Amino acid sequence: MKKNFLALIVLAGMAQVAVAQEKRQQNPESSEIWEPVPRVVTPGVLSPNTASGTTAPSDAIVLFDGKDGSQWVSVKNYNPANWNGVTEGSNTWPIRDGAMYSAKGASLRTKQEFQDFQLHIEFRAPEKVEGSGQGRGNSGIFLQGRYELQVLDGYNNPTYSNGMVGSIYKQAIPLVNPSRKPGEWQTYDIIYYAPKFNKDGMMSEMGKVTVLLNGVLILYDFHIKGTTEYIGYPKVQPHGKGPLLLQDHGNPVGFRNIWIREL
Repeated sequence: MKKNFLALIVLAGMAQVAVAQEKRQQNPESSEIWEPVPRVVTPGVLSPNTASGTTAPSDAIVLFDGKDGSQWVSVKNYNPANWNGVTEGSNTWPIRDGAMYSAKGASLRTKQEFQDFQLHIEFRAPEKVEGSGQGRGNSGIFLQGRYELQVLDGYNNPTYSNGMVGSIYKQAIPLVNPSRKPGEWQTYDIIYYAPKFNKDGMMSEMGKVTVLLNGVLILYDFHIKGTTEYIGYPKVQPHGKGPLLLQDHGNPVGFRNIWIREL
């Protein structure tokens, strides 16, 4: 018994010596990691024609460059929880001065569909103020065609907080309201991770979104509960990739400099 105890003491001492030697042998290079090497992305260049001040980075998909609206199609009769019965046609939104403007009677969706992404989009409410609340500069950006990030004239325009500009409609209230004046260009920068569903169609992981409006953080890692409904509560419906949809709400809201990076 005594021999075993002495052996344990010797082993413990040897272990302490080994640890001490290892510590003495470490140098700055010991904790350096050289792989994997992040790929190179060229950032956008300075541009006077964008509210953000720069163009799209090199790995972005440019969805609207101020001239070509062919990556979008018009849609009618859509519902964020049910796309059955939707009719589609060519892009009917007028393009002028480098922007697309919502046309009464038709929304737009991208031809391409996406999963997780970084989205940059610029919008402008009419300079001439007409209406109030939800009737003033109203539109929306539907992520994957289902989850609405509200577009609204939020400058001195009281409305319900979970429906104001920067909200995930009827779900998330923005942290602050950094809206610019009517007629001025505003920017959304959005980081979105799609929800996940199990084999039974149940949501196993909520979708998540972080949003900056005019460079100011307004939503951080918000967990989307389901579709954004005008009446009723969110609906959970399994899906894969989905389009971006720009809503027509009867107001001539302009959009420009739209690009997306798949994550």
